[in-house]
Amino acid sequence: MQKVKKIPQRQCVGCREMKDKKSLLRVVKSPEGAVSLDFVGKKPGRGAYVCYSVECLKKARKSRALERALEVSIPAEVYDAMEAELEGRDGQE
Repeated sequence: MQKVKKIPQRQCVGCREMKDKKSLLRVVKSPEGAVSLDFVGKKPGRGAYVCYSVECLKKARKSRALERALEVSIPAEVYDAMEAELEGRDGQE
């Protein structure tokens, strides 16, 4: 009898839904304090997860959920860069 492989679940900070880890985008705060998007999920640092949609990122920005999860204040320029990167990514998938 084969064992069923457990699929890791994470919660989106925007819509607060539990989803498969692979279907979410990781936002990571590096040990130096820089905040960036982690499309692979391998960057070192503290991570928070958000859906691959600009709407979820906007909800997380409005409720300051990413700032609470990463324990750092995130400047508006970083949010704008993340939104632009997500919008560019939508066209590729």
